[in-house]
Amino acid sequence: MDARVSEFFGSGNGTGSGSQGASFNNKPGSSLGSISKKASTKSKRAKARFSRSFKPSNNTPYLPPEAEEGNIEYKLKLINPTQYRFEHLATQMKWRLQEGRGEAVYQIGVEDNGMLVGLSEEDMRASLKTLHLLAEKIGADITILRQREVDYDSDVPRNIAEVLIRKVPDDQQFLDLRVAVLGNVDSGKSTLLGVLTQGELDNGRGRARLNLFRHLHEIQTGRTSSISFEILGFTSKGEVVNYSESRTAEEICESSSKMITFIDLAGHHKYLKTTIFGLTSYCPDFAMLVVSANTGIAGTTREHLGLAMALKVPIFIVISKVDLCTWATVERTVRQLERVLKQPGCNKVPMVVNSTDDAVTAAQQFALSPNITPIFTLSSVSGESLDLLKVFFNIIPPLSNSKEQEELMQQLTEFQVDEIYTVPEVGTVVGGTLYSGICREGDHLVVGPTESGQFHKLTVGSIQRNRSACRVLRAGQAATLALGNFDRSLLRKGMVMVSPEMDPTICWMFEAEIVLLFHAKTFHKGFQVTVHIGNVRQTATVEALYGKEELRTGEKAVVLFKFIKHPEYLKCERL
Repeated sequence: MDARVSEFFGSGNGTGSGSQGASFNNKPGSSLGSISKKASTKSKRAKARFSRSFKPSNNTPYLPPEAEEGNIEYKLKLINPTQYRFEHLATQMKWRLQEGRGEAVYQIGVEDNGMLVGLSEEDMRASLKTLHLLAEKIGADITILRQREVDYDSDVPRNIAEVLIRKVPDDQQFLDLRVAVLGNVDSGKSTLLGVLTQGELDNGRGRARLNLFRHLHEIQTGRTSSISFEILGFTSKGEVVNYSESRTAEEICESSSKMITFIDLAGHHKYLKTTIFGLTSYCPDFAMLVVSANTGIAGTTREHLGLAMALKVPIFIVISKVDLCTWATVERTVRQLERVLKQPGCNKVPMVVNSTDDAVTAAQQFALSPNITPIFTLSSVSGESLDLLKVFFNIIPPLSNSKEQEELMQQLTEFQVDEIYTVPEVGTVVGGTLYSGICREGDHLVVGPTESGQFHKLTVGSIQRNRSACRVLRAGQAATLALGNFDRSLLRKGMVMVSPEMDPTICWMFEAEIVLLFHAKTFHKGFQVTVHIGNVRQTATVEALYGKEELRTGEKAVVLFKFIKHPEYLKCERL
């Protein structure tokens, strides 16, 4: 949504300001104040009749003209449509939902050219009733996000409304977003996830995080050293679904229309390789950087922020532990973060979230513009502002659109192997993400490369997503695949399972353009580095630097690398 209407909703005044940091997909040839060509003759007559009682003033707020693509739809009013018009509106709603991969936003009381006209209370009630009927017809649910009066010094108060439409696509069980959780050690990452997913506040001594830890030493030290996954669900009406009311992950999946999968990563510098692997391998949609209010930017905070930016993962910030310090300390931490985010090379636009309106605005602007960085201040002990973070998670849309998803699904199957297990009575199981194509039970694939560069044939047995059975896996989805009696010793992290028709090629050496973010000395030929490319993590040596003898901090060059252990499967678009 445009920054101008966001500020309008948030401030309650009738004027709009510039759209700092937001990007818009305007129609070709359209401009602010021009009527969209898509309006039919009948709708133009209706708008003309309506306009007799409304005369825009000089300070009338505008949105950008409605875009043909995307999941945002403008509607001036929806009052008693004919049967033909009703069917057309239903088809249009399906299109917007498809564009948003199951979510669409309707702006009621807004012209196609973006003018915020507003509706009387009676007309708004009738329009929302029609919207309910449309959603009911196609099996969707609607949630009114917010309403605001438009002040034109009119005798009759006029309002605009913003409505969220949600419908899980027929070929999916639920909408799924992955959020990587970053931050320095002891910043409260695991505790926050425990509070969100378990539904109970922390006792101040880390009780909420105990269910998230996978190893005894993590429980003893309170520090995450491995990658773990937690889920938070939302119903179609925006209600939270977690372990407070559901005993198992299967129940959460069955009750939810939208699922947030948290990837809990390590904060200690000793486990930085594990954190990088989680960011590159699991393809998160967003990253949540947790910063402790009483310590501010410390330890690995800057490194984690830099990693997310280098990998182009949109990031938002949560300032935790606000119950432990004064508000002046919290403000100091916020200002410290704002200075870092605005620095050259970062160029972010920080947006502090203090209300539900702010949370709605932040979710929509965050998806539209990579420069927007929402900042939440909350406590896992007192529960302060936790609801704002939940509102944000409920509304935030997926970054990729339906067209990109469709293109990926048309390609041949490619599954990244990130985890390997042996399950009693099931056999060998691999976990990972389907990078492209579609994977079904019974599919015949090849897995590799081995140390000798070979690929071995295998058959996919059963598939599970979030511990629930699944018959079909689509591009972008994470799952575990049972491989039956396939020899586990032939598998390792970093392999891929691909269609035999792909005829996969492997490499020992590759070229890449790199930027040296920081190093105390120089980077030169013979240097050994750990390479992270997707799910590939292996030591490589620098064979050559083109055009330079050595690299220093901040410099860029094309470098030739060579793996030292075994060949890998790489694609150019991932370098």
